[in-house]
Amino acid sequence: MNTNRLYYTDCYLKTFRAHVLNTADDGTRVYLDNTAFYPASGGQPHDLGLLAGIPILDVVDEDRGIAHVLERPIEAADVECHVDWARRYDHMQQHTGQHLLSAVLVELFNFHTLSFHMGREVSTIELAAKDLTEPQIDEAEARVNEIVRESRPVRILFEHAEAAAGLRKPSDRSGTLRIIEIEGLDRSACGGTHVRSTGELGPIQIRKTEKIRGNVRIEFVCGIRALERAKKDYRVLQELARQAATTIDNLPEHSLAVRQRLTEIEKTNERLSTELARREGLALYQATVPDTHGIRRAFLRVPAIDAGVRAQAQAYAASEKAVLLAVGAEPAGVLIACSPDSQVNAGAVLKQLVAEAGGRGGGSATLAQGNLPNEEILRPLAQALGFEL
Repeated sequence: MNTNRLYYTDCYLKTFRAHVLNTADDGTRVYLDNTAFYPASGGQPHDLGLLAGIPILDVVDEDRGIAHVLERPIEAADVECHVDWARRYDHMQQHTGQHLLSAVLVELFNFHTLSFHMGREVSTIELAAKDLTEPQIDEAEARVNEIVRESRPVRILFEHAEAAAGLRKPSDRSGTLRIIEIEGLDRSACGGTHVRSTGELGPIQIRKTEKIRGNVRIEFVCGIRALERAKKDYRVLQELARQAATTIDNLPEHSLAVRQRLTEIEKTNERLSTELARREGLALYQATVPDTHGIRRAFLRVPAIDAGVRAQAQAYAASEKAVLLAVGAEPAGVLIACSPDSQVNAGAVLKQLVAEAGGRGGGSATLAQGNLPNEEILRPLAQALGFEL
């Protein structure tokens, strides 16, 4: 049961009539004698639309024909169908834009396309290239948009595989090939939907590059998507400029100045926080009553073992005969600070007891830190540090 693919010869067909050849899945999976609905293939998503007034959820290319998955069952034998034209035309622009961009990247740099994916907002091409520089991006964008302005014809041709010549990528198919040709630039075997002229593509923009599997993946938009993305970008820039009380052109300079001020503020804040923590450590030491051996032992429960807690502990242990044990909640951790004359080796105590409990930790004789596998470790740890329980 083969389906006549109307989009093979006419990508601009928006409405058509068809006969229902078969159904499955209680009438929600429908096979027609002919269809203009494109099934997902070659990196291009499937079409949507209405089949006898019923929304289409998916279009699948199967061995038995093209399946149209419907929102609810169908009963009619002859149906009128409507392609979601906005979605279809967007896909036509993106797919033809990919052919043009891929061809130009070969023309300029001999960078061949390995794969193509069309997303809802952006499309991507993976290139057999180690890098794509900013000057190369500028050159490629200038070239593709020059060809857009030339409005070169984009033709659908059918040629026998053995006779088809000049293909950008050799095809392993036999028999008749469907070839998409951009006049004077590109010939590619492809079953997707495409516009009739490069002039329909509108602006083409490479928005992003990233390394993947030793290759380069580029993110691009063209046509209506490029215009919509440009409008969104401009509105964002307008709002940022309004908040910053500056112009869009001055945003980079303003942003850099703000970042520099924030860095200075963060350094000042860190210095003040450390100084405050040290003062708190000294105050805690002075407020702690020595035991019978003259050792001042302090136990703290804190939200987390951070730089402030470490500064406080070090200030506390900088005085004579001092031992401090701090326990952090999230993440669960422990910190020990001891003065050299306390007769306690912080690192040795922590490493031994934490390791026995399945945790990790260590440090010097005066300052040690580790994770806290469980609360049960606190009792032997406190005892080893001389706390009276």
